[in-house]
Amino acid sequence: MEPLPTALPRISVCMAAYNGARHIREQIESILAELSSTDELVIIDDCSTDDTRNVIKGIGDQRIRLIAAATNAGYVRTFEKALSEANGEYVFLSDQDDIWIPGRAEQMIAGLQDAAMVVSNCKHFDGPLGRFHRIRLRPQDSTHTLRNLIGIVVGYRLHWGCAMAFRQEMLRKILPFPPHMRESHDQWIAMVGIVNRSIRYLEEDTILHRLHGQNLTPQGIRSAGKIFAARWDFLRNLVIAVRRTVFN
Repeated sequence: MEPLPTALPRISVCMAAYNGARHIREQIESILAELSSTDELVIIDDCSTDDTRNVIKGIGDQRIRLIAAATNAGYVRTFEKALSEANGEYVFLSDQDDIWIPGRAEQMIAGLQDAAMVVSNCKHFDGPLGRFHRIRLRPQDSTHTLRNLIGIVVGYRLHWGCAMAFRQEMLRKILPFPPHMRESHDQWIAMVGIVNRSIRYLEEDTILHRLHGQNLTPQGIRSAGKIFAARWDFLRNLVIAVRRTVFN
């Protein structure tokens, strides 16, 4: 007798982990509290040199799929790998050191009933607020396609990856990440949702976003060369997003 087919998870949470032993247990426990018994938490460990993997294994939850990377690839490619492993109907991104606010999963999924992508706001804690942390999304801006795209390129429309979720169908347009991309994978994902005219902003904070020395936005001003390079990459990403929307 052949085994019964395994049901696909409703939710896939995708996490990139690297030397996160200090906070990752608290983050994982807040996520698991939001998931059903058939959902999954996909964690790619990017060759951590601390106790991250042992902490994850010690939680001992069958919903966790821990994948150890063969080589250190950096957070952008690690998130790309995690997304490629997602099986769920709804895909969430997660950092390794935040805390999900209770009710987050269902609140985000409710937003996905009339949009392919949803992005909420964050409540930042445990560190000083920079100018980027004070930027908030407004529901009334969800349909302002051109304004939102310009906002990403210029830098006044910020989308936190940790506050983002989308339907499985979006992965074929999100993946693979543009080959030149070395940062701002969350802005790339948001750009795909905006170009497809199917993104919804939530006013509510659904996550506690931890600020610390490893993830704080640099306080100094970037050099003109780095600013130009980043804006040029955003424009290249926009072209790719439009092409995928037209041809996928």
